[in-house]
Amino acid sequence: MPKLDVTGKENAGMKPKLQVLEQEIATYAKDGLEYICITDIARFKNPDRTGQIIGNWLRNRNTIEFLGIWEQLNNPDFNVIEFDEFRKQAGLNSFTLTPKQWIDQTGAIGLISKAGRYGGTYAQKDIAFEFASWISVEFKLYLIKEFQRLKEQEFQQLGWDIRRNLAKVNYLIHTDAIKENLIPDTLTPQQISFVYASEADLLNVALFGVTARQWRDANPELKGNIRDHANVHQLVCLANLESMNAHFIEQKMPQSERLVKLNELAIRQMRVLVEKSRPVLSLQDK
Repeated sequence: MPKLDVTGKENAGMKPKLQVLEQEIATYAKDGLEYICITDIARFKNPDRTGQIIGNWLRNRNTIEFLGIWEQLNNPDFNVIEFDEFRKQAGLNSFTLTPKQWIDQTGAIGLISKAGRYGGTYAQKDIAFEFASWISVEFKLYLIKEFQRLKEQEFQQLGWDIRRNLAKVNYLIHTDAIKENLIPDTLTPQQISFVYASEADLLNVALFGVTARQWRDANPELKGNIRDHANVHQLVCLANLESMNAHFIEQKMPQSERLVKLNELAIRQMRVLVEKSRPVLSLQDK
């Protein structure tokens, strides 16, 4: 069964690679468009003749028609006059065309020719799927399946990032409340940082049951802090706790009393979040 390799990003714009029928396929993002490396796809057919395979595909009249229509639908700066010239010649024995010639002369954005370590010809996903179909229908189907899996994984990560950022925004509200209500003007910067850390640990204890220092001592092999390893439910709960603690601080509530209330709130919210996330069983499942 093909697997998706999402081990990291090589450089700016580069995205996780796909693993399709034992062939590694690079992906790339630019200006909101998703690109797939058709040089890697061509390697599935013949790893030593990728340039010739892509060139043969570009010589095809149907390919030129497809590329031209895609560009006219998606690229307002597409040079239709140059496209017509290529279309007239397509199919002739003397006709040759490289990705770079197509890009330079028509202003196309559906293909990208990249040099360097991660070089090759990249095609917008719809065009890449068309090329994959020309290579192998089976390969195309697996490619689409793996690309969809990549999108689903990125969507899940996006959801986590949104919740993490929400917690960071609420953290600013929380620190402002601390600054306005708990830090006298006479404190030194070191003392002020201690107050902030104390309030941050108040939330850590209320939600996770340990301070940041206790978590680090118990998990020396992990990078980051306790909140970097929180799950989605905990991040949502943390955002709510930060808002509530800011409110309690403004009410001049003692820290010990706030800890009890925040812990009760954390238990209640986590119970609700976990229960709501469980799949509903049908009568047959029961």
